Amino acid sequence: MTKQITIVTVTYNSAATLQHTIDSLKNQTFKDFEYIIVDGASIDGTIEVILRNSSIITKWISEPDKGIYDAINKGIAMSTGEYVGLLHADDMLAADDVLESVHRIISEQKPDALYGDLEYIAADESGRLIRRWKSCTFTPGLLRKGWMPPHPTLYIKRKWFNTLGTYDSTMRIAADYDFILRLFSQPAIATCYLPKCVVKMRIGGASNKSVGNIVKKMKEDYSAIRRNKTGGILTLINKNVSKITQFFVKK
Repeated sequence: MTKQITIVTVTYNSAATLQHTIDSLKNQTFKDFEYIIVDGASIDGTIEVILRNSSIITKWISEPDKGIYDAINKGIAMSTGEYVGLLHADDMLAADDVLESVHRIISEQKPDALYGDLEYIAADESGRLIRRWKSCTFTPGLLRKGWMPPHPTLYIKRKWFNTLGTYDSTMRIAADYDFILRLFSQPAIATCYLPKCVVKMRIGGASNKSVGNIVKKMKEDYSAIRRNKTGGILTLINKNVSKITQFFVKK
């Protein structure tokens, strides 16, 4: 029987963190989900972690890919759930009832996309809160103000990947923003904001590893804004300035 929710995890040499990701799924009170892992031919013990947890994994592959978005696209192609969410190998579901909350909302409201809040935590084992991304209910005018939902919290009705295509793997950093603009700029799209922390994300993502990557991300962000006709340079500025308040969080 087809599951309502598919979770996709993309890995590459993720042995140090993948077990925490999987444990956050194992601990969910809602169990009826499809779980797919797409590995990029890891050599560090990631495969051993996958094999140890085979009881919760529906499908997995390990093969070279062309980057994270290419791997995500493979996972989407393998999925059968009505909704697809991503859970990266450095991330964890924030509480044991996250999927239960997601399932309840998509069953009752049937949105095209659902998203929640995101917390960035220290990469060490302390779990120290660094930054809190509190989102809000979507309105179309927000896109031109540089708004986007926290991508790691997003659950998308799978039919939209068939309609709009998947992530543009020629973009190295900002294909998630590009796809979000493509999706959220659709007329009369039905979205739902879940006002709770959905994912805890360890700091150190690809887009912020160096000044060069930050500049490259800004260029790709601007390209996505222009491509999707959702603003201009002020949109890009607002997108980056809005992040500042996320660091002023209650510890």
